[in-house]
Amino acid sequence: MTLLRRAGGRTFRSLRAHRNYRLYFAGQITSVCGTWMQNVAMYWLVLDLTHSAVAVGFLSLARFGPYTLFGLAAGVLADRLDNRRTVVCTQSAQMLLSGVLAAIALAGAAQAWQLYAIAAAIGTAVVFDVPARQSLTFQMVGRDELPNAVALNSSLFNSARILGPALAGIVIGAVGAGWCFAINAVSFLAVIGGLLAMRTSELYPLERHGRPTIWQGTREGFAFVRRSRGVKVLIAMVVVLMSISFNTTVLLPVLAKQTLAAGPRTFGILSACFGAGALLGALASALLARARWRVMFAGAGGFGLAEILIAPLHSVLVVGTLLFLCGICFTTYMANSNATIQLGSPDHIRGRVIGIYYYAWNGPAPLASPLLGWLCAVGGTRLAFGFAGACALAVTTAGAVAVSRPTRWRREGRDELGSEQLADATAT
Repeated sequence: MTLLRRAGGRTFRSLRAHRNYRLYFAGQITSVCGTWMQNVAMYWLVLDLTHSAVAVGFLSLARFGPYTLFGLAAGVLADRLDNRRTVVCTQSAQMLLSGVLAAIALAGAAQAWQLYAIAAAIGTAVVFDVPARQSLTFQMVGRDELPNAVALNSSLFNSARILGPALAGIVIGAVGAGWCFAINAVSFLAVIGGLLAMRTSELYPLERHGRPTIWQGTREGFAFVRRSRGVKVLIAMVVVLMSISFNTTVLLPVLAKQTLAAGPRTFGILSACFGAGALLGALASALLARARWRVMFAGAGGFGLAEILIAPLHSVLVVGTLLFLCGICFTTYMANSNATIQLGSPDHIRGRVIGIYYYAWNGPAPLASPLLGWLCAVGGTRLAFGFAGACALAVTTAGAVAVSRPTRWRREGRDELGSEQLADATAT
């Protein structure tokens, strides 16, 4: 029991130590679940209105297109503006847009073009929300507790990823999609209330150097990335992993329907297996005292190996077990990668580096989706999963080799990551 209490204390130490983070986390519990409900309901409503898979694809374009347009500028603004106020504004904008969406859906007046427009507006708000929210997490908990807070954020996200779609299915079936939008709109009140109740005097201060223009700030962000070998490794890895290896939205439906010859229930079970593993991986990452390169590489490599093992299988039980392992590896990689890139970025440029990182996270994935679909069509999920797993192992090996030479970095004086991160890199 003593060991369990100590483990629990380490897992949730950011919540115990920081009042501002407790307020933020409590608000997110409600809001993230509501966001997942809204996402599911939007796709369902578009399909119900148009009966077209192409229309569903356009909805994804409307949601994620703003990242391509504004993703880099959002990081510059995060470095110029007060992060807490920025997040209050972006969350308020999303609340208002969800309210409009609920109103037209409940009135029975929703049309596809309206959903596209609102989805694009919400996507734009999210683009500016992400780097400011990540920087605010640093301010709420400080450098020492950041890896723990990032892992707890991930556990919250993955819990909602399991619960939100299930609740959405129940609500849509009982009273319609409009009420999912209404629930999500109300859920933002918890987040905004928590943000307004924070004690700004308890936020960790950031050292900022002036107010760069969008163009100048973006150039400075890329210049920092070019100078830092470690950051380049992190961004190169996320491009390959998120666009190819972690692109489960393309692979899982084909795996369930064609390879396993099953229906939507099996697809839901497989998705839940991945989500449950992701939750466990996030909680395990929260136990770590700091972000570690070797743990990040273990997560990425383990994911690739599990995908290769899934490739030839036709058993739902075994595939579900391996997807559970994939979930653990996914959040182990994600939490450590996210914390490492934040800790390796100076205060005055952190928002821009996070903006570039999440641009790499979201930007290439839509371009790689047709490739994965073509691989499924040519060689089935055996080929697609095998290719995705091989890419994960290859980029993990290349990344481990690239960060295993800290002596050269110190001699050149070019690497910007802290000494703790370099020590962990050496240990790999």
